[in-house]
Amino acid sequence: MVVDKVQPKPEKPVTVPHLSPPPGTYIIKIPKEQILRVPTPENALLFEQLSRRNKKYSGCCLCAIALNFFFLHLVSAAVISYFVIHPKSPNYTLNNVSITTVTSPLLPPHVSPEFDLTITAVNPNNKIGIQYEKGSYVQVFYKNVNLFDGVLPQFFQPSKNVTVFKLVLKGNSAMAEMITSPVHDELVAVEKTGTVPLMVIVRAPMKFKLGSVKTWTINAMVRCDVTVYKLTAKLKIQSKNCHYGVNFW
Repeated sequence: MVVDKVQPKPEKPVTVPHLSPPPGTYIIKIPKEQILRVPTPENALLFEQLSRRNKKYSGCCLCAIALNFFFLHLVSAAVISYFVIHPKSPNYTLNNVSITTVTSPLLPPHVSPEFDLTITAVNPNNKIGIQYEKGSYVQVFYKNVNLFDGVLPQFFQPSKNVTVFKLVLKGNSAMAEMITSPVHDELVAVEKTGTVPLMVIVRAPMKFKLGSVKTWTINAMVRCDVTVYKLTAKLKIQSKNCHYGVNFW
């Protein structure tokens, strides 16, 4: 028996891809003085200007926020004080008017430069006092001509208290000027009829107080239309009509 010998097939040659040589390495040298100046002087100046501007705007914003917060705090405190205290308006009554006999070369003999008023103030509040502040005024008018001026005293009125003000008002420069004006002749003619219409205006700044808590300054206004019998020391009130109110806000 003959066995044929099988020759092995020759292997295919393996093709090795051609590889490119590795890239070269380059070293770049930069002068030391240029490396330290980053950013450039121009950019550094621009950056500094922008930084200052941002700080300025930030400061303004902080001030605005602080002011708004302070304002809101004041408003909140005022509202809370009002609702906690909840004060009632005081009551005012004009009791009496009179003229002190004082002679003056600038005035006719029947007109006095001093005008006396008696006003009663009632505090109807429970446990709430009233502190009368400075800045008050009391004025007497005849047809828009201010004849007499005065002020209320500064004092503290306790709760459930009745206080009587006895005020002395002084004649002012308007009264002296009225001597030579048509208003003077009219006033003399009106007085001969026996009745003289006057208007009394009172402004009283005050603060309501409950313990250590006080409100902001509140203005009480009083207006009385009064008709008196002659402008003499024997002056008498014939009629009066008073209105008063308190402006809490």
